[in-house]
Amino acid sequence: MTDTLNNVDNSGKNKSLLSKKDINKSYLRWYLACEVSSSFERMQSLAFCYSMIPILKKLYKKKEELSKALSRHLNFFNTQGTWGTIVHGITIAMEEQKAKGEDIPDTAITGIKTGLMGPFAGIGDTLDWGTLKPIVFALAVSFGMTGSVAGAFIPFVFMVITMAVGYWLWNLGYSLGRDSVKSILEAGWIQELITGASILGLFMMGALSANFVKLDIPVVLNMAEGNELVIQEILDSIAPGILPLVVVFAIHWYLKNKGQDFGKIVLFLLAISLLGSFVGLF
Repeated sequence: MTDTLNNVDNSGKNKSLLSKKDINKSYLRWYLACEVSSSFERMQSLAFCYSMIPILKKLYKKKEELSKALSRHLNFFNTQGTWGTIVHGITIAMEEQKAKGEDIPDTAITGIKTGLMGPFAGIGDTLDWGTLKPIVFALAVSFGMTGSVAGAFIPFVFMVITMAVGYWLWNLGYSLGRDSVKSILEAGWIQELITGASILGLFMMGALSANFVKLDIPVVLNMAEGNELVIQEILDSIAPGILPLVVVFAIHWYLKNKGQDFGKIVLFLLAISLLGSFVGLF
């Protein structure tokens, strides 16, 4: 087995700057740290950046270039730890092409990450947590109920399977990413890539907002002749989910105009929620 992942052509243009060891080391870092540094502000961004450090150090020798590369991977990132690894592989391929001097904007790399992290998170959650894990753990419980010591070890099968799948997808993403990026560069599709990834990312953020941002006003006003005026029903008649939409747009306005201070946003929302709950507004 050679030390590099791809063959070298006569011009040297397709020569890989990364070795198999670099790719494996990066994946191992992600596998061990993907859920360790999660936060409400940036979720898995620190783990993503941590996994990219061996790659970026190999690709960028100048301190300024390395610092810039690390900074662009500290943006918000959140996906499923196993199936989302294909995003890492594609990102590594794009960083490698960028290090070779190809015209790949930072926004293209960020757009790919943002656009793909949501769909693969949905796939991974369904297959791993919703399907594979219940099957494996149910098998372990059945053995444990009979007194078999195998019940204590069967759950590790889930870990082995997810680690193997993640490793395969990581390398698949890198292989496909190199070919895809090369085709995109040759066809001049960079702007289309940025636009498409941004649109996909907006769709996913909209879907996540609709599913996870919940806000109702349970206030009922007693009117004349025993009639009741339900505030939430009035708001729903205007537009279902209008309050969560207002909250999302308000946060977007703040981030765009007042700076990305996520800590203040979290504290403000917490304070408003507690106050509204105390007075019976929410």
